Amino acid sequence: MKADKEIRLTFHNRGLRSYIEVDLCSECPRQDDKGCCGHYSPVFYSTDLAYLALNRPDLLDLIFSQPHLTILDASITVNNEIDGSSYRCRFHKREGGCVLEQQERESVCRHFVCPGINWQQEPALESWRQFFEHLEDYEIGLNQRIAQRLEYDGWTLRRADTRGQLLEVLKGIYLQETSILPDFILNQPSDQEYIVLRTLSYGEQWELFYKTRK
Repeated sequence: MKADKEIRLTFHNRGLRSYIEVDLCSECPRQDDKGCCGHYSPVFYSTDLAYLALNRPDLLDLIFSQPHLTILDASITVNNEIDGSSYRCRFHKREGGCVLEQQERESVCRHFVCPGINWQQEPALESWRQFFEHLEDYEIGLNQRIAQRLEYDGWTLRRADTRGQLLEVLKGIYLQETSILPDFILNQPSDQEYIVLRTLSYGEQWELFYKTRK
C-alpha cells in the first residue's frame, strides 16, 4: 500500500546539540513500533557525555547502568537488544518512543531522517544541508581533539574508579572548546519549519538505510 502524505520537518540550530524533528516518527511507516530504533545502537562520544554531565547527570547514571555496554577510552556504546526479527534500542519504549529528549541524544539520533523523506533534495533547505554537513565535521574533529587531550593526561572511561573525576575534567575541556562557536553555527537561523509531500510505503518497504554508491 502507498499513500501521499505531507510531512513537517523542523530544523533546530542548537549548536552542537542541533537536531531535526520529524512529525512522521509518531506514526512510522514501518509499523513495527520501533522504526529506525530497531537497527541502531547509540554511541555517546565526549561531547555528548560532557553535555549530559553539565545538564542531565542523572542520564549519565542511566547510560552507565545499561547492560552490554561497550566502553572505550572516550566513548560508550549502548548495545541494543534482540527483539523479534530485529533489535530494539534500550532507550526506546513501545509507548512513547525514545526516553531521551532530542537534545540529549547522540548525533545520529539527533540528525537522522529516513531516506524516503530525502529532505536534502529540497532547494529551499540547502542551507540546512550544508549546516548539518559542517556540523558533522565539526563534531567529529572536536571529539577527536577532546579524546586526545584525555588520553594525553591518562584519563579513560574504562576505569570505573576514576570515571567521576574524568567527567569533571571533561566538563572543563568541553566548555573551553565550545566557548567560541564557528561561523556556520552563528550565522544559521535558530529554527525553521518546512513541509514536504512524499509517497509513503509501509512495512519493510519503507527504507531506513541510505544506499551506498559503488
